[in-house]
Amino acid sequence: MKQVRIAELKAGLSGFLRSVQHGESITVLDRNTAVARIIPVTDRPALRIRKPRGSLPLNQIPIPARMPIQTDVVALLLEERQNHR
Repeated sequence: MKQVRIAELKAGLSGFLRSVQHGESITVLDRNTAVARIIPVTDRPALRIRKPRGSLPLNQIPIPARMPIQTDVVALLLEERQNHR
């Protein structure tokens, strides 16, 4: 197992990460005291995407009917802005 000080790790992070990708573990030291360990990822779970049961294709989902609005949205916005001053 390789040991590296924090300053060295920061200066050569890419190289150390390549070593970890190739299976090597690295112990990070802060004033000769081990504070962390960088280890390779051993099992990478496969990403599985499932469709929910009974779901419709997007082009078959009904669009809700438009709601009639009797209010002037611009007037509401102006009123709200005036109240916050």
